[in-house]
Amino acid sequence: MYEWLKVAHLFSVIAWMAGMLYLPRLFVYHAEAEVGSEKSETFKVMERRLLRGIMNPAMIGTWVFGLWLAVEGGWHADLWFQLKFALVILMSAAHGFYAKCRKEFERDANTRNAKFFRLANELPAVMLIAILILVVVKPF
Repeated sequence: MYEWLKVAHLFSVIAWMAGMLYLPRLFVYHAEAEVGSEKSETFKVMERRLLRGIMNPAMIGTWVFGLWLAVEGGWHADLWFQLKFALVILMSAAHGFYAKCRKEFERDANTRNAKFFRLANELPAVMLIAILILVVVKPF
């Protein structure tokens, strides 16, 4: 059962991270689009579908399968796992922030520029690298 849990967890993580890296990139282009334009309206649909159809279910799967694996593996007390857990909480907070930004775009109320979203796009990548190091290398 453990190996199947790992497959489900990895699939969920890959789908979630694909969205976490793509959604802020959509925001970059959306921030450059004229409010009310056809382009802007298309981005709204793309962002909503990505978040609701892929990212939200993938984040839930990541959490469910990841916690299940942690219980099965007995890693709760391991420092590498605790640090990874903290980073996943931060990744979830970034997900929540992106969801808030999507709602602002939906209402044509975005106040952030494309440069902000280019920087915001780097955050999940940095956290993902740290998580991968903690999981694979287990330096602690």
